[in-house]
Amino acid sequence: MPVDPLWNTTRARELAEQRRPGALIRLGREHRSWTLAALGEELGCSPATISRLERRSRVVDLALVHRAALAVGVPRHILVSSLAPPTPTVPTATRVLASPHAEEDPMRRRTLLTATAAAGPAALLLGLDEALADTPGPTGAGPLDARLANARALYDKGTHGRLLADLPGLIADGHAAASSRRELDQARLSTVYSLATAVLSKLGSYQQARLTADRARTWAEVSGSPLASAAAARELAIVLRHQDRNEEAQRLMATVASAVEATGLRTDASTSAYAQMLCTLAYTAARGGHRAEALAMTEEARHAARRLPQTAPAGRLFPISPASVDLYAVGVHWALGDAGAALEVGKDLRPAQFSTAERKARLGTDMARAWWAWQRPEQTAQALLSAHRSSPGEVRDRPAIRTIVHELAERHPRASGVAELHTAVSQPRTASTRR
Repeated sequence: MPVDPLWNTTRARELAEQRRPGALIRLGREHRSWTLAALGEELGCSPATISRLERRSRVVDLALVHRAALAVGVPRHILVSSLAPPTPTVPTATRVLASPHAEEDPMRRRTLLTATAAAGPAALLLGLDEALADTPGPTGAGPLDARLANARALYDKGTHGRLLADLPGLIADGHAAASSRRELDQARLSTVYSLATAVLSKLGSYQQARLTADRARTWAEVSGSPLASAAAARELAIVLRHQDRNEEAQRLMATVASAVEATGLRTDASTSAYAQMLCTLAYTAARGGHRAEALAMTEEARHAARRLPQTAPAGRLFPISPASVDLYAVGVHWALGDAGAALEVGKDLRPAQFSTAERKARLGTDMARAWWAWQRPEQTAQALLSAHRSSPGEVRDRPAIRTIVHELAERHPRASGVAELHTAVSQPRTASTRR
């Protein structure tokens, strides 16, 4: 379908470069001779809402921006340019010239990285904040695929500090690659933002996570990759859930699960994606108190996972397995307030059934939540110690789990394992330090 000449004009290009998606929507609306009321009726909102959307420089509701842009004909590549972070600029007068060998010095890079990561996730969030506000220039640090795989491995190990230290460079190089407008490069950038969202959600930084989730969805839509879109939407749903927007998160996950199912599920990769979407939908429904739907989606996920291998292949975007579905079922029953059912589902699960430290630890933390709800402090402490042995970051960095550790220490200081657990979690972070 040919692009309307409007979007090739200097004005349209300037608005995109100025990062003004609302002004682009106004340009498209006026080009069609639509009133604010007409566009509002098309989108099911008030003229005042449309007016605010068009005037704001900051995006508040990304979903509404996408719908409005589609309605008035803003091309996807124009819209995504307007939503992208500003291109980094370094004033000539203040630019510092490094040694020509600085970027090639691996010892120097390792020393800086170790020193930065040792500061712990809280300190590293500032660096990520700066990268999100003003995208750094390309790092030239090497192939993006290999570095993305390494970043995913850091997440899977629960090494959150190292991952946070790496993310600004990944974001910078992801944007540099995506400027090619190749769909694969755009999907890679979406994956970078999805990974950023996952770790930010894990750390409880939900405002930042909402920003990265929105960017992940934008780049996934531009790339046209159904798997990247599913991953980005899932991370957004998790953020929405943490922001007490369960109904919105549930609708989003239901839509995504249906979209993945519509692909035909002809491969294990697509079946894994479908099972993962169902698991997240089930847990989201449970957190919203929708018992029947949560249990039905859990059972459907079990059915979908039956054809998958017991251990997911390395590198799979959604490494779901039959045991993974049962682990989700533990969380579903806990969220529904049935700790006994959660413990029953999880009683035969073992860390060896999971291929990553993050999932092994998740088994411990999920069982600990159920034991704690059942008022069993010793079993809670032992489950958390098991999780800590698999991945200290999964216990130390998650606010909800840290709360359980502190409550154990306050209420049951003499219970078996509690003092050991509290000491382990209270130790200073080191450089080696979701659902």
